[in-house]
Amino acid sequence: MCCKMTWFAQILLAVCGAIALGVVYSLPADESDAKAKAAAEEKAPPEEPAKEPAKETPPPEGSGLKKITKDHAVYLDLKRKAVVIDGEVCLREGQLEMFACPKGTKEHESVVSLDCTAEQVHAALLAVGAKAGTTVKFDPEYKAATGPIVDVLILWLDEKGGKHKVRAQEWVKYGKTEKEMPFDWVFAGSGFWTEEGTGKVHYMANSGDLICVSNFNTATLDLPVESSQANASLLFTAFTDRIPPRGTKIRAVLIPRPSKEVVGKVEKKPDSKSDDSNPEKKQPDPEKTPEKKAE
Repeated sequence: MCCKMTWFAQILLAVCGAIALGVVYSLPADESDAKAKAAAEEKAPPEEPAKEPAKETPPPEGSGLKKITKDHAVYLDLKRKAVVIDGEVCLREGQLEMFACPKGTKEHESVVSLDCTAEQVHAALLAVGAKAGTTVKFDPEYKAATGPIVDVLILWLDEKGGKHKVRAQEWVKYGKTEKEMPFDWVFAGSGFWTEEGTGKVHYMANSGDLICVSNFNTATLDLPVESSQANASLLFTAFTDRIPPRGTKIRAVLIPRPSKEVVGKVEKKPDSKSDDSNPEKKQPDPEKTPEKKAE
């Protein structure tokens, strides 16, 4: 337990005293931009090796973002209480088990890959005030994941420089209706396992289970409805017509909803016959609910 808290404490300490300057999000600069390259070359001393390691790239000026790790593109906006992660489109068609995975893990079954570890995203969500719920359980019976709802927005630029923003659900097709996925994600929180022999503690979702559309008891964000991970029973596919080309740079924005909007933790009186605590009941019926529009 000590190892777990130490890692999260390091992330939380890294953002202590940080001030969010605004809520304007912009995509990372295109490194192929000729003007940007020329400007960089003018600033660099000619034919003189750097005496110190290069500093990490700061977030866009005026964005209000605080970078929390040197090795990955994970940012906080403490004013908006949001977590921001850079990434790219990695899949446009086929069955899905994830919506998003950490880069270098499960790109073959995820729409986007993000420049982060799942553990960093967990810590960042804690830093903006979210509290992890519980992961899905399968034995002795199915029990859905619980936790605060997390809205996931995707920002990107098209080939003409036009700005776009959609809810992540709009890139996922629900097989039963052929419409966009109607369910929200909850911050389930994954878990830890200890390596035999070394005693090293690992965060389970680091292997790829970051934002899932199939239920995994290792997921950081999961759906609070039953969704099999068996290939023959997969419910979701990539919404190809809505997804930009593979390799398109994107920015994912994760915004936890207020604590009162926690799925699966509604208290009820012992004598109550209400089944409101069933998280699946709280999610919209895809057969009856109109498709949500992009913001």
